Amino acid sequence: MNPERFLHPVSPVAGPDEAALRATVERLAAVERPPCSPGEREAAHLIADRLRAAGAAAEVEEVPAYGSYARPVGALAGLAALAGAAGGRLRPLGALGGALAAAGIADEISFGHRYGRQYARSVLSVRRTACNVVAGLGAPDAPRTLVVMAHHDAAPAGRGLGRRAARRLARRFPYLVEPLSETPAAWWPVWWPVVAGPLCVAAGSAAGLSWLRRAGTVLSALSAAAMADRARRRAVPGANGGLSGVSVLVALAESLERRPLPGLRVLLVSAGAEEALQEGARGFAHRHFHDLPTNSTWFLHLGAVGSGDLVLPDAEGPFRTERYDAGFGDLVARCALEQDIAVDRGLRARAPSDAIVPHRHGYRTARLVSLDGDRLVPHHRLPSDLPEHVDYRCVADAARLTEAVARALAAH
Repeated sequence: MNPERFLHPVSPVAGPDEAALRATVERLAAVERPPCSPGEREAAHLIADRLRAAGAAAEVEEVPAYGSYARPVGALAGLAALAGAAGGRLRPLGALGGALAAAGIADEISFGHRYGRQYARSVLSVRRTACNVVAGLGAPDAPRTLVVMAHHDAAPAGRGLGRRAARRLARRFPYLVEPLSETPAAWWPVWWPVVAGPLCVAAGSAAGLSWLRRAGTVLSALSAAAMADRARRRAVPGANGGLSGVSVLVALAESLERRPLPGLRVLLVSAGAEEALQEGARGFAHRHFHDLPTNSTWFLHLGAVGSGDLVLPDAEGPFRTERYDAGFGDLVARCALEQDIAVDRGLRARAPSDAIVPHRHGYRTARLVSLDGDRLVPHHRLPSDLPEHVDYRCVADAARLTEAVARALAAH
């Protein structure tokens, strides 16, 4: 896409009231919202009510989904640990068990092709229901469509570093948390050790390298224990991790009700079960993508946008990073410049988000996230992710930028 085609001048966009953004986050953060839970359903209906009050035609859609990746990934890691223990005497068994576990984990966290295979969770988990909120603004037959996505479920609490410890780690090992610059930066590939354990078991068993097999066994056992711990934990408040983006959806609906856009249909989607690895987003894809032509639809995904500095990742993925549409990214960056909003680029995220779903289906997709002032990954999986810790100025900038992108895409 040539961004110049759409970049007609957009007048300055007024920012939403930061107190209203905070009120949205606080109301939803009070609800415990693990994927596919009654709390996720309650949050979905609260969001739909807010969007209807803002003039959008909002519905809560129930889609089949699995509630967690922890059980299947933990079981596969446990299989690798058992294979490693047996691989000293039964080398073929160790090699086969490690290889199957590595392939299964890779399938779980990258969900194969499009709607995904994810064989392990279909065997080890019970399918439940996720609740997506889908709201429409503008004429359904408009020549262009912008889909703005966020998610309202919350992750189970993780064992993470405190900010002081993370800063110390970044100073000692700068290649783990690279500062953003003109050259591409990367978040730490958190899934690599989980897959490395079974691979080491398989390789060590096949080659007869006991030290490699033992290292893989220990790493796999630690991964299995971590997944078991995660499966037991309660969900975090997720104020920045998910709800900052949801508050932008509400603010955008209110603004577009006051100043409608000609020639553009806007879909506001708050997905459920994102923290179960894109379950709700894939349910939305299954229901709606056949009605959304790829040549006239754009997707803007809002991640954690309340950490201080807005960032447009260039690519993401748990193993091989997949590049987002450069032309749409340029358009978003140009709108940010026009609205005097600072946005960094050059980041490659090492984990999938809901944005990867439309991207893999051929849609022009961009993702907006934020990092804190120390250039560290936001701690949105910790119980400290509370409404009072969100940078609402940053959230307001994300809302202004989202509306500016919508107005740039509107037909004139």
